[in-house]
Amino acid sequence: MQFVPTSAPWHRYIALGDSFTEGLNDADPTRTDEFRGWADRLAEHLAAATGGDVEYANLAIRGRLLRQVVEEQVPVALEAQPDLVSLVAGGNDLMRPGADPDELAATLEAAVVRFRKAGADVLLATGVDTRNTPLLRRARGKIAVFNADIWAIAARTGAAVLDQWSADWLQDFRLWDADRIHLTPEGHRRTALAAATALGVPTGNDEEWRTPLPPQPARAFRVAVAEEAAWVRGYVGPWIGRRLRGTSSGDGRAPKRPVPLALPRG
Repeated sequence: MQFVPTSAPWHRYIALGDSFTEGLNDADPTRTDEFRGWADRLAEHLAAATGGDVEYANLAIRGRLLRQVVEEQVPVALEAQPDLVSLVAGGNDLMRPGADPDELAATLEAAVVRFRKAGADVLLATGVDTRNTPLLRRARGKIAVFNADIWAIAARTGAAVLDQWSADWLQDFRLWDADRIHLTPEGHRRTALAAATALGVPTGNDEEWRTPLPPQPARAFRVAVAEEAAWVRGYVGPWIGRRLRGTSSGDGRAPKRPVPLALPRG
């Protein structure tokens, strides 16, 4: 089934997920304690495109597994009666040993069906191709299977898909923060435009976001080795430590925008 909006123009958008949708590491210049992110930017595009009031909530919390997103965030979103939701989760699960992408997909599809029955349009997103990222490339096969499942879910339910796997511009390391897991502000900006395009929302920048960044000289070997070592010490080590302790970076955190609030008119 091809994506055909059932509720557009949308007036109540709710974003669900983990750190990707929470917006790490896109600092909000108006809130020093908060991140902005692609979903916030997408909500702004929705408001600008309609020229009317758009209510927006963001329930995403860093570190959340797909099961937690479904159990904690989906009921809250359904109660708010959105006409558009983005549901992007499962990446944290796929980084863990033994994760079954087909089981994750079944959980995801059940949530999508609930939203579709409630009359909401749904935006999903494939995972990014990790072929150029040491350590993370080990999960590439599972990500590919999960992506295939996401396309199948979209075909069965009429959901829209933000295709990150085939987005070659996302392979540019300059669009990723130092942790190599979260986007830079420019990465979030482009992702929001890509999401708007997937939904058929005009932005005036429908092709600009696809344009690669200007070429940059290759890193010297010694610099590359030093950066790899710093990444392992600064990010991989702490991540492994949290797994061993059974903790999450999102423990004790609340959603940054828990209820739908109106955005300014475009």
